[in-house]
Amino acid sequence: MITAVLLLSFVFLLALGIPVAFVLGLTPLAAMAVRGETPLVLLAQRIFTGIDNPILMAVPFFILAGNLMSRGSMTMRLVAFCSAIVGGIRGGLAYINIAVSMVFAGISGAAVADTSAVGSVLIPAMKRDGYPPDFSAALTATSSTIGPVIPPSIPFIVYGVLAEVSIASLFLAGIVPGLLLGLFQAGVVKHSSRRMGFPRASRPGLKETVRSTRDAALVLVMPVLIVGGILSGVFTPTEAGCVAVFYAMFIGLFVYKDLKIKDIPAILLETGLTSSLVLLVIGTASIFSWLLASEEVPRVIAETMLSFTDSKVVILLLVNFVLLVIGTFMETTASLIILTPVLLPLMVEIGVDPLHFGVIIVLNLVIGLTTPPVGVCLFVACSISRMRLESVSRAIVPFLLASIAVLIICTFWSGLVTAIPEWFGYRVLAAS
Repeated sequence: MITAVLLLSFVFLLALGIPVAFVLGLTPLAAMAVRGETPLVLLAQRIFTGIDNPILMAVPFFILAGNLMSRGSMTMRLVAFCSAIVGGIRGGLAYINIAVSMVFAGISGAAVADTSAVGSVLIPAMKRDGYPPDFSAALTATSSTIGPVIPPSIPFIVYGVLAEVSIASLFLAGIVPGLLLGLFQAGVVKHSSRRMGFPRASRPGLKETVRSTRDAALVLVMPVLIVGGILSGVFTPTEAGCVAVFYAMFIGLFVYKDLKIKDIPAILLETGLTSSLVLLVIGTASIFSWLLASEEVPRVIAETMLSFTDSKVVILLLVNFVLLVIGTFMETTASLIILTPVLLPLMVEIGVDPLHFGVIIVLNLVIGLTTPPVGVCLFVACSISRMRLESVSRAIVPFLLASIAVLIICTFWSGLVTAIPEWFGYRVLAAS
């Protein structure tokens, strides 16, 4: 009864267009009112408990680091550096888009920040060079999804807290899938370049290449500093976020000098608004997942699926399908908090390591960032390019298929995901 009320009220409120953070708070309220025996003060307690974890402090710091980067000229310096690397080939600006997103991913860990920062620079540039606007927007939205996969990653931090998996090991596990996403997207660009006749990007001379590399050197050091510090044990993920903020602020204010003191209040306000929304979703979603667990929904789902089939391949295909569908209409963080406690016991039951499953669930949900109706990256790219959602949605199909291909590879080739963590000494507990 309680589970039915929980799910029906969730679907109903979501269909009304109520923001997901409030849906996740109101839905448990309705279920607890029907139950009657649970004091409503538990709502506030569970919200506090859901965000009462020191590791989650890393989230606003990485968001702030990304905002500091995008406000100054750091994104432009990355574009110039990547242009020096891949310039002179057909479709060069499209490859630059992917390359910049992969480097930016190593700083902010957030896809939306990537779409906004990279898109505001490269979408207008691609349009000026004759690239179709819908293709430019679709590529930018899709390449931005590399951000939550390549370390540092905000979704991996959230999953690690929920599943009690080492954040460092999750960061390591995301390296290969992130690189594969970039390579497969580049494959789509190569095919489209021949078919659509994209222009060649100008190849910079040696002097310009050296200058752009020198200018971007301090930005390129940032991902190495963040990830290397975490993996070496010099600092925790939260401390890494602090280091990223101070580093971005220092080079922006005192080295590049394109970040002004007067810009800081606006950046802090923007970061506070974004972070508060993320943490509110985390807090309210924790109530939802707690109620599901109290009703033994994870056990019921595991037993039901295993009663139909004990095939690991079939179950993984079903789980991937469900996650892809959910990712199209639910926010990534909320989906992680609700679905991890539900699906993780089933994954462990069929022999999938929690580390491996972390990559599977994050890949599924970030694909949803580029699919309507709740594809946030898609909406941001449409806004920057001033294109209709329908046009960009059609152009994004080949990139979605490429992302799904990477998902399938990472799902059924677990060694590809776990190899780097194991090489660094993280023991994979289950036979995945």
